[in-house]
Amino acid sequence: MSEQVDTLIVGSGFAGLGAAIRLDGAGRRDWLMLEKAETLGGTWRDNVYPGCACDVESHLYSFSFFPNDDWSRTFARQAEIRAYLEDVADHYRLRDRIRFGAHVTGAEWDGAAWDVTLADGTLLRARYVVFGTGALHEPSVPEIEGLEEFAGTAFHSAQWDHGTDLRGKRVAVIGTGASAIQFVPAIAPETEHLTLFQRTAPWVLPKPDKPIRERTRRAFRRVPGLRRAYRTALYWRHEAMVLGFMHPRIMKLAERAARLYLRRTFAGDPELRRKVTPDFTMGCKRVLMSNDYYPALRRDDVSVETTGIDRITARGVVTTDGVEHPCDVIVFGTGFRVGDGMSRMAITGRDGVKLADAWRDGPQALHGTTVSGFPNLFAVVGPNTGLGHSSMVLMIESQLNYVLDAMELVDRNRAVAIDTRAEVQDAHNADLQDRLGAAVWGSGGCASWYLDEHGRNRTLWPGYTFTFRNRTRRADPAAHELVA
Repeated sequence: MSEQVDTLIVGSGFAGLGAAIRLDGAGRRDWLMLEKAETLGGTWRDNVYPGCACDVESHLYSFSFFPNDDWSRTFARQAEIRAYLEDVADHYRLRDRIRFGAHVTGAEWDGAAWDVTLADGTLLRARYVVFGTGALHEPSVPEIEGLEEFAGTAFHSAQWDHGTDLRGKRVAVIGTGASAIQFVPAIAPETEHLTLFQRTAPWVLPKPDKPIRERTRRAFRRVPGLRRAYRTALYWRHEAMVLGFMHPRIMKLAERAARLYLRRTFAGDPELRRKVTPDFTMGCKRVLMSNDYYPALRRDDVSVETTGIDRITARGVVTTDGVEHPCDVIVFGTGFRVGDGMSRMAITGRDGVKLADAWRDGPQALHGTTVSGFPNLFAVVGPNTGLGHSSMVLMIESQLNYVLDAMELVDRNRAVAIDTRAEVQDAHNADLQDRLGAAVWGSGGCASWYLDEHGRNRTLWPGYTFTFRNRTRRADPAAHELVA
């Protein structure tokens, strides 16, 4: 006989922990959190590569209801964010309802509840399922001919091999995304030589990061409203960036600052500057921040290779011009499989429809949270909830408002479940795609991980976070069907 709870939460990062706290606060304490790993933390547990840090200020990249006066830096590093999440779990006494080593492989709706299957065969039954698995947890490794023949060590940055000593080694780094610009400067001084294989140069801005002085932290603790005012100022500064993303001509003005940074850093090396100067409008791909990435590329023992990769041999990486670049270690900084994580699970909704089939042309939902045909299933950090300008924690909190109100709507009407009307979901997503197409992500002249294989942006929210919060404050009864 299967174990039964009212709500199952999948994942123990910001989304999962936030869902648990909000459920408890609403008096819905009959929940169980399923975490496939042996500890909590989500992406901040998994990504432990050298230099790993956040690119949103610490005081904004945290729960509004659980502030931390003692962040040590403007932009927190991985270990401190992980510790914050541990503190959240302890403060709200969540640990006794987290089941570790519980890998969800499927879920099926039977008309009244969800039967959820774990990898070990365990069957759990729940009225509601909240997926808080996020978007950045499944590493993407490109299929390159000959990779299996490589005689050295190869790994993805999200699966960092700390047992491999890079000192005195020739290291090939494939990829120039948000992770690579952090770990390349961290490991370059250790290696004999580092070759960075770059397909597309990213836009990089200086990172205004510094330690937060003790007297500032003391002021946050002692002066009423000071920390809140600081967070509010950060919030509105980030919201102002939306204008550039939605109006590419405005972004061209911001691009001038990035070009100035390039000119100053590579003043004595015009050839390297040419290699690392992007050929698309800033914002089309994720805008990165770093103070040490460009200086690392100027090192004598670092080279930037822009010729495409043809194959990998036992000895190294061969580019399309036939040159073999010898290496002892290959590190993939190639990002994650984004957007379709849930559809790779065996999730079956009403009338036997599988989520993989419903999302055959790309994932879509209403407000990134509910999916037509899949009653009482909620996706936190679902399709088109990502941000290019601010903290995802803001979006998570907004989605949780929507989830809790949807559950309350079911209870008030003594219904079994709530399902999203297909025509409402379709109209919502048509509007999203129209707005995204005119924004810099669709017109900036790049091919990014924001876009799916059909060229549609299934990742980002095209607008302000306060607009999203207003739209998710309540679950509109007219947009849904209550299942009796």
